[in-house]
Amino acid sequence: MNASSGKQLRADLIVIAALLLLSGILFLALRLGRREGGVAVVRVDGVETERHLLSVDGVFPLNGGSNILVIEDGQAWLSEADCPDLLCVRQGKVHYTGEVITCLPNRLTVTVEGGDSNGVDLVVG
Repeated sequence: MNASSGKQLRADLIVIAALLLLSGILFLALRLGRREGGVAVVRVDGVETERHLLSVDGVFPLNGGSNILVIEDGQAWLSEADCPDLLCVRQGKVHYTGEVITCLPNRLTVTVEGGDSNGVDLVVG
């Protein structure tokens, strides 16, 4: 190994270490910056149709029964759907502000938003 390849290897290692350090800092910042949500907002075709408090357990048929939303222990998830791939069901539980469950075939999203719901348990439009 000659001197120039040794310098190049050292420079590569410094760049890799810097990228790993930056990735770790960003990961921690995002992880520590998460906030527990308070409301699951349901939208169909981008139009808000319902709001459910994450503090109130329940099972809610959505979009004419095409999807079933479950809220339990402050978490929300879709337990059933009539779409062919069931990706929305497999997305799992959400509870942090900004997390979203999406069912593309049924044009439905469930988004977790902040805790203030003005005391409203359910709004159907």
